[in-house]
Amino acid sequence: MSLIEWKDEFNLGIEEVDNEHRDLVALINALHEAISEGADRADILEGISEIYTLVSAHFKREEAFMRETRYMAYAEHKEDHEVLLDDLREIIDQVRSGGRYAEARLSADLQYWFSEHFRTHDARLHQATHSEERPRT
Repeated sequence: MSLIEWKDEFNLGIEEVDNEHRDLVALINALHEAISEGADRADILEGISEIYTLVSAHFKREEAFMRETRYMAYAEHKEDHEVLLDDLREIIDQVRSGGRYAEARLSADLQYWFSEHFRTHDARLHQATHSEERPRT
């Protein structure tokens, strides 16, 4: 069973960004499935690291787009990106060091963060980039 079901509200209307969002959802769902099936720490670490790599590159592109379009909520949106990256780095460090982590909480946190970020920050970005008031560069 998928952890995150793709919803139309996750679409920004920017094909490259939307495709990356779909790829992120697929990676999160694959990690969740692997955890549910009893994946070992190495596989979990690999899955989280893959998510981190894709997220980091995606955020750089999304932030460049926000700067280019002079998006008014850029700082707030970027700060939310930094929170996720920090959280993912902490999880990676915890798994790498062999420390205890809650598998169910990891899945729940990933599901919440991505769904909430898509629903709020990315939805606002979508609305701003599709409004008549959007600044032109």
